[in-house]
Amino acid sequence: MVTELICYKQKMIKLDFDILNELDNVGNEAYKLIVELFPICRSITGEGVRKSLKIIQDQIPIKINEVPSGQKVYDWIIPKEWNIRDAYIKNSKGEKIVNFQKSNLHVMSYSVPIKGKFSLEELKKHLHSLQEYPEWIPYLTSYYNENWGFCISHNQLKNLTDDEYEVKIDSELKDGSLTYGEFVIPGKREEQILLSCYVCHPSMCNDNLTGVALLTLLAKYLRDKELEYTYHFLFIPETIGAITWLSQNEDKVSKIKCGLVATCLGDCGISTYKKTKNGNSIIDRIVKKVLDDSKSKFELVDFFPSGSDERQFSSPGFNLEIGSLMRAMYGKFPEYHTSADNLDFINTESLSDSFKKYLNVILVLENNKIFRSLNPKCEPQLGRRGLYRLIGSQKNEHLDELAILWVLNMSDGTNSLLDISECAGLSFLQVKKTAQILFEKNLLEIVENN
Repeated sequence: MVTELICYKQKMIKLDFDILNELDNVGNEAYKLIVELFPICRSITGEGVRKSLKIIQDQIPIKINEVPSGQKVYDWIIPKEWNIRDAYIKNSKGEKIVNFQKSNLHVMSYSVPIKGKFSLEELKKHLHSLQEYPEWIPYLTSYYNENWGFCISHNQLKNLTDDEYEVKIDSELKDGSLTYGEFVIPGKREEQILLSCYVCHPSMCNDNLTGVALLTLLAKYLRDKELEYTYHFLFIPETIGAITWLSQNEDKVSKIKCGLVATCLGDCGISTYKKTKNGNSIIDRIVKKVLDDSKSKFELVDFFPSGSDERQFSSPGFNLEIGSLMRAMYGKFPEYHTSADNLDFINTESLSDSFKKYLNVILVLENNKIFRSLNPKCEPQLGRRGLYRLIGSQKNEHLDELAILWVLNMSDGTNSLLDISECAGLSFLQVKKTAQILFEKNLLEIVENN
């Protein structure tokens, strides 16, 4: 049964770009949370997901929801709940040559319980490896097809000798529930920004403990801020979790303005943005502006109907404007879905940079106001208002004459600050700071937040 959602209501501090100067330790915070979550064996259901959500609950008061096995969610059925206690392969000497306790990737997710003895030929039918990366363990699943299997390195596979092997998977498939978490930070508007990540992967970091850690800390930073929009955070199993949440919240979906799926955010790759299906929605424009303003390399990728949960949110019945901001794209780095996606593959600098870009996206959303000039007939006289004394001064390093002229000229009550910054080729922060000063000098009035 889905329990009532609790919103976090404490709001005290104005959210502004200055917060970016307070984030020196955010990469270390994210990494520390990932280290805590890394050993847990997660899947699309089960105690691993619950344990992970309870750790997140220590950081932010998420509401944990349970949806029972067998419940129909559109064209899908909530599967039986899967839990595993142990698994191993022993040789005839009694040596554990494959041990779930050493790596939870060794067992194919959703493997049915098995106990018995097998010849090498029989066992090989249930062994999976990566020939091209012989030291790595692959990650495989069998969610909707009852099966069992072990994932091992290719070097392990090559070294297996003709022997009788004892195999045990101590797992359980039973009626239970699918578990997910959500956290809502109310703003002045009911319009929602949806921020989603997936919590179903076992011990892999970039995909996707980085997304889980980033959204947890982002919610933690935002929860005491005065916000324009309402922010809705989802911690869900991939695919079936998004489908379930949409089926449970169809009446609320119309409130979603736009959003992002957070994944693959801690590697050394450049930032990559997968656009919404629209391709030029407000979130597409904002992310591109943030990436432009960062002065670092990035890649824009057009929408395609596979990948992560953006494909569920943008399905024809919803068409939500949900993109995905990441670093190296899933499936595009060799370590993807392998044991090499570990704590050594990610780094605190990339985590910090990714966090700041997400926060910058929110800062643009929150500050994308529309102004109207109070002196629309020709340029106002700037000198007698002291504006020339401010131009280029250390106190107002974002203020210059060109920025003033752009903002004054385009503030006709229809153009947002994002429109102006895109047209002028100026950073959003420069345009925002300029508009704020002109507002304080009674040259502009606020029409609305776009």
